[in-house]
Amino acid sequence: MKFQSKSFREIWAVDFEFYGSSGDRPTPVCLVAHEFLTGRAFRIWQDELSKMHSPPYSIGSDSLFVAYYASAEFGCHLVLKWPLPTHILDLYTEFRNLTNGLPLPCGKGLVGALTYFGIDSIGALQKETMRDLILSGGPWSNDEREAILDYCQSDVNALVLLLEKMAPNLNLDKALLRGQYMAAAAKIENHGVPIDTDLFNRLKENWELIKTQLIQNVDVKYNVFEGGSFRLSLFEKYLIANNIPWPKLETGTLKTDDDTSKEMTKVYPQLLQLRDLRSILSQLKLSKLSIGKDGRNRNVSMKMRHTR
Repeated sequence: MKFQSKSFREIWAVDFEFYGSSGDRPTPVCLVAHEFLTGRAFRIWQDELSKMHSPPYSIGSDSLFVAYYASAEFGCHLVLKWPLPTHILDLYTEFRNLTNGLPLPCGKGLVGALTYFGIDSIGALQKETMRDLILSGGPWSNDEREAILDYCQSDVNALVLLLEKMAPNLNLDKALLRGQYMAAAAKIENHGVPIDTDLFNRLKENWELIKTQLIQNVDVKYNVFEGGSFRLSLFEKYLIANNIPWPKLETGTLKTDDDTSKEMTKVYPQLLQLRDLRSILSQLKLSKLSIGKDGRNRNVSMKMRHTR
């Protein structure tokens, strides 16, 4: 296949399946790869993958690696200690570049992209069922292994069709730059962010007490919290008592989004502490912080990696 500005000797459509606990690096389950120009293909299960020191497909300067949300594939590369490809075309980033700001009734995952271009795909329910089977971590029966490989194959087949649809209109030079970003993102995710787990556990154990104390210290000026929660009716009473006009929605309800609060605190700086308190309480979701067995945070969950 020839693109607008470059041709390649080999073009590989690649998909991994994997599982893992939230915050951990992925554990590869299988790999399916299809060479676009010759039709060569590989279907490799995890026991074989673990013995391989490099990919079964070319990743050199004359080859193109194609995936959908490529950082997920590269997470498996890095776990297997495989080098990353030289040239990367991520059809997820290209689809988002094409459709950002547009309504996507079927979402931005692979099924959504296929539907957008009028390409048939497996149903969302079937895809969810297979994802759950993979994320269970096994052990899998022989029939389940074959079903997982077939599912992985179906994504690769879909990727080939999607590439055919998208290739004529791609600006490849810019697409390859975006592909390099996905490789960098995979390296960041693989490395993770170190967490002081002792302090984190102490914070989790005492978070309700800390939250209560924060509210008590700040809300004494406003009296807009009740039962540990911000109450819009109490906030409205505060605004009326202090002669502060506040933007409203068409329904007549006070706007409470952060952009509105940020602008209003510039005019009424006495509200700054309240805005900071609400921001802290909304952002510090300790139960949602994914920490792997190595004590590092990896923000993208396994479920999200599979939602491609």
